[in-house]
Amino acid sequence: MNLILLGAPGAGKGTQAELLIEKLGIPGISTGNMLREAIKNGTELGMKVKSYMDGGLLVPDELIMGIVAERVAKPDCANGFILDGVPRTLAQAEALDAAGVRIDHVISIEIDDSVIEGRMTGRRVCSACGGSFHVVANPPKTEGVCDLCGGELVIRKDDAPETVRKRLEVYHAQTEVLMDYYGKQGKIRHIEGNQSIEGANEDILKAIGAK
Repeated sequence: MNLILLGAPGAGKGTQAELLIEKLGIPGISTGNMLREAIKNGTELGMKVKSYMDGGLLVPDELIMGIVAERVAKPDCANGFILDGVPRTLAQAEALDAAGVRIDHVISIEIDDSVIEGRMTGRRVCSACGGSFHVVANPPKTEGVCDLCGGELVIRKDDAPETVRKRLEVYHAQTEVLMDYYGKQGKIRHIEGNQSIEGANEDILKAIGAK
C-alpha cells in the first residue's frame, strides 16, 4: 500500500506516520533523509543533487522525484511505503507519476488553522536541554521554567504567531492544487485531525481499508 501523508504544519503528520509505519510494517520515506542517503551512497542522482546543494541552488523537482523513484524501488518498499513531505507541489506530483511511482491513497489530515495556531504558538522549548512543553496541553510546573533541568523556556522562531500564519498560507497555496489533482484520481482520504491521536489513526486505517 503506497501512501502520501498531507497535513499542515502542526496537524500531527509525523505522529501518524510513526504509527502507520509500525502498524502496517512499511517504511516511512522523507525527502530530506533520501537526499542525504543518495549523496552518501554516491549514486549518480546523489552526485547531481550534491552539485546543486553545494552551489546553493534548489534541487529540481525531476531530480527529487528521480531519487524518490530510486528509493521506492528498493526491496523494503515491496509491500508499500509512506511519503512524508513530498510531493509538495503540483509539479512534484506530476513528476512522481511520470517516474512511474504508483500511489494508492493520499491521506489529508485536516484541522482548522485556528486550532493549529493554538497548538504551535503554545509550544515552549527549553533553551538548555531541549525539553518540550505546551502552555495548555503540557504546561511546566513553573511558568517559563523547564521541569527537567530548570532551564529557561523559550518560543522557537518557527512557533511565533506570524511565522505559523505564513507557513499555513504557503501550505494552503501549495496543497489546494494537490487536493484537486489527487481528488480527480479518486485517491484523497479526508481525516478529521482535531481528535485524539488514536481516533485519527483509526480513521486513517479505516479510510485505506486496513481495518
